[in-house]
Amino acid sequence: MADDALSSVNSLVSSLNASINNAVEAIKKSQSNQAVGEVKEYSKTVRKSALNTSGGATDIGVISKNTTRLNVASTMSANDKVDFYKFKVVTKGELTMGQVGDDGVHVQLMNRLGRVMADSDPKAGDNYTAFRKLQAGNLSIDKGDYTLRVTRDKGQSDKDPKNYALQLVMGNYSQDYDTVAKPPAKGDTGLALTTGQQATLDGLNQAIGSMNSIPTGQTGTQKLMGSFSLFV
Repeated sequence: MADDALSSVNSLVSSLNASINNAVEAIKKSQSNQAVGEVKEYSKTVRKSALNTSGGATDIGVISKNTTRLNVASTMSANDKVDFYKFKVVTKGELTMGQVGDDGVHVQLMNRLGRVMADSDPKAGDNYTAFRKLQAGNLSIDKGDYTLRVTRDKGQSDKDPKNYALQLVMGNYSQDYDTVAKPPAKGDTGLALTTGQQATLDGLNQAIGSMNSIPTGQTGTQKLMGSFSLFV
């Protein structure tokens, strides 16, 4: 049974190559965000909150123009409906977001009041237009607190795990912050992880850890694709 679960995970993560290719074109637009000097790398592994609300959002760091770049890699496990990530912006400017991973991942950017500012759903009207600007590095935002809401696209089964990595940067950067966000601890949910889910999460953790051996100053595409390098 364990072998079947691991085989299923291997099949799932191998398909990331195709989904990554679909995301690369959008991420290429962020290539103007360059490393400045010797980039300092920081990484952490955290547990997501069992609360499915913005109040339980995982803190991924602070965006400072021409200084920091934030990266988060995670998986939305079976029957896990939503992930929230919070970050603080300390300088006004144009924010860029890169994204790779499985198809069917829905991302929204919200302000501190919970108002959606950008939405990856093509049917979201002005908010989708804002999302395209966000991908291209042309979305101007003020200082303040922001939240990313990650769900499945409509029509996607809640039983299908979704792997994804997101990247935020404003201008250039000299400090790179990586966050691996694992599901809530067993005691928080009352549910144990399956062998397959644990293998997927361990892969995410190892992938982010391996970034210390990758030359610094990578492009957005290289950075996010490196998040999944150990899967395939």
